[in-house]
Amino acid sequence: MRDSAAIRRAGGFVSATALLVFVAACGGGDGDTGQRQPAAGASASVDAAGHNDADVQFAQGMIPHHQQAVEMAELAATRAANAQVKELAAKIAEAQAPEISVMTGWLATWGAPAPSPSPEAGHQMGDAGMAGLEKASGAEFDRMFLDMMIRHHEGALEMAAAEQRQGQQPEAKALAKKIETDQTAEIQRMKTLLGTL
Repeated sequence: MRDSAAIRRAGGFVSATALLVFVAACGGGDGDTGQRQPAAGASASVDAAGHNDADVQFAQGMIPHHQQAVEMAELAATRAANAQVKELAAKIAEAQAPEISVMTGWLATWGAPAPSPSPEAGHQMGDAGMAGLEKASGAEFDRMFLDMMIRHHEGALEMAAAEQRQGQQPEAKALAKKIETDQTAEIQRMKTLLGTL
């Protein structure tokens, strides 16, 4: 009996982890259908190992942070001049949009409210910063976008590090580690690219 329960618990964790990896890899879906299904599957198991306040704060803080990064990245499609800036922006949006769905599903499972989008959502950029980016185009946009996104990513690294130190839920901690790895690499790429503009 105990062995069966342990196998069921282990199987649930492995399948949820696989779903998280799948969701993170699947960017660029056209509608909700591709994102909601994995989020629901992931959220169904995240409570099995328990969660704490740090896990909730991580999701509630990272969701709007990601939302603002996606908003910034989407501007690049029509405003950026540099092809590498456009490519990087598209990858950022593709990676972060599915993670928003996953974390929203976790909060629903945990009975915690999802944050509402707001101008201050990203913690790094307020109305003035976003307004300036929206008005820029060409090489000016490229430089402004890279500078702002570097600082934005640095804010995400702080939140990811806090979750890894203080969080309890294994999948939340794993996502925090993934964010740390991905965005550290992106910061280096953006700094290199900024030096060439």
